Amino acid sequence: MSYLRTKSIDALIASAEGEHRLRKTLGPWSLTALGIGAVIGSGIFILTGTAAAGESLSFQSILHAPVLDLLLHGSNALSTSGRPAAGPGIALSFLVTAIVCGFAGLCYAELASMIPVAGSAYTYAYATLGEIFAWIIGWDLILEYAVSNMAVAVGFSAHFNEALAGLTGLRLPPQLSGPIFESGRYTGNWFNLPALLILMALSWLLVRGVKESAGANSVMVVIKIAAILVFIFGAAGSIRPENWHPFLPNGYGGMVTGAAIVFFSYIGFDSVSTAAEECRHPQRDLPIGIIASLVVCATLYIAVALVLTGIASYKTLNNAAPVLTALKQLGYNHLTLWVGVGAIGGMLSSLLVYQYGQARVWFAMSRDGLLPKMFSRVHPRHQTPHVSTWIAGLAVGIPAGVWDIGTFADLSNIGTLFAFIVVSAGVLVLRAKQPERPRGFRVPLSPFLPALSIVCCLVLMMGLPLETWVRFAVWLVIGLGIYFAFSRHHSGLAGATQR
Repeated sequence: MSYLRTKSIDALIASAEGEHRLRKTLGPWSLTALGIGAVIGSGIFILTGTAAAGESLSFQSILHAPVLDLLLHGSNALSTSGRPAAGPGIALSFLVTAIVCGFAGLCYAELASMIPVAGSAYTYAYATLGEIFAWIIGWDLILEYAVSNMAVAVGFSAHFNEALAGLTGLRLPPQLSGPIFESGRYTGNWFNLPALLILMALSWLLVRGVKESAGANSVMVVIKIAAILVFIFGAAGSIRPENWHPFLPNGYGGMVTGAAIVFFSYIGFDSVSTAAEECRHPQRDLPIGIIASLVVCATLYIAVALVLTGIASYKTLNNAAPVLTALKQLGYNHLTLWVGVGAIGGMLSSLLVYQYGQARVWFAMSRDGLLPKMFSRVHPRHQTPHVSTWIAGLAVGIPAGVWDIGTFADLSNIGTLFAFIVVSAGVLVLRAKQPERPRGFRVPLSPFLPALSIVCCLVLMMGLPLETWVRFAVWLVIGLGIYFAFSRHHSGLAGATQR
């Protein structure tokens, strides 16, 4: 059963010091900024409103019903007219999701401190569960990072157009700034050009070097946090408590569904672990970066959700830029401009970190032989995986120019939740198989917390539509076809068994 062969932790660490070596330049602040840069972006400026307002889709097909509703209510779930609104209770949805992500974050911190190698959950699965599971999770991470950035790129284009209109009075024509297809319908637009161009510009920056990229990300994170604080304190005076009633218009079911939707907003803290190989002191700094970024982001998300649903009825927030729209309705044009610029900076940092993480996963899989060798080529001067970076930019930029934001979010959610399950299971496996191996960080209350992380992720996965599960299954089937046709035979462990 060669597809269950594992790669030892020592072998993984040794491969990181070989020919395909990356430059070690990152410290705890850079890692925390990477986490914040990835997590806070499209979610805080877009999905906050979508999840609070619910979706006005008419679920005529079983494919659009949340799986959990189907399991609990059978055919009665099909009578639902869209996803239930979380209302002001979206703040609780953010809190619940932060707790679930916190469980997974602790598991990431333990494995990252043990295996300071690029690849994140892919690498951890290779060391614990076997090659086929590593391939599945690597293929899954490609999906997670790619579709996450597609959604953020679409959101960036919308905010860029708003900021351009506010600054100059000019606006790009929809034919060059809107999706070709929206909700499955042809729009008549030609291509969402800003989405592609920004991804190409960030790919160039990432090829130049991780130190330069991290520095640019830190600047954008400062701008982003400043914009969020301006919104929170600037708009707090216009909160009307009646907007918070009812706080949970659809009960706790709406809150849980909201948590499944806004889970997309927290995607990114795991990208800190993809920087393990470029970290100066990974055993100490990686846990700090993962946990600190989660705490900061959760606090900001909850604060923004409370203010946003306090200044506007949650029923009016189902649009592509709910924060900007709510401020415009209040006549806060000065805040609108500042928050718009901050939103653009925030999305830029998200795009940068996601593209960074995606290229590192491709790089790690290629170095192990599971993807073609060209993906693990390192730039002779900058010591970055330049081929992976450019291809990742095109692979994300072109679809982002074609489809709308709603096409991507759920597919990224299910991929990330699956990755969290694998990482949590990896902690349990290594605790059983290698209890004596040094750990720079240990998950408290193990095996209870890793097991709880698995259960919570499964519950959130059940809150996603069956349609998303079908798409995810198709993606995995395609991936398994590639594995058995190519990756299994070109693996660096081909012909050997490490059990």
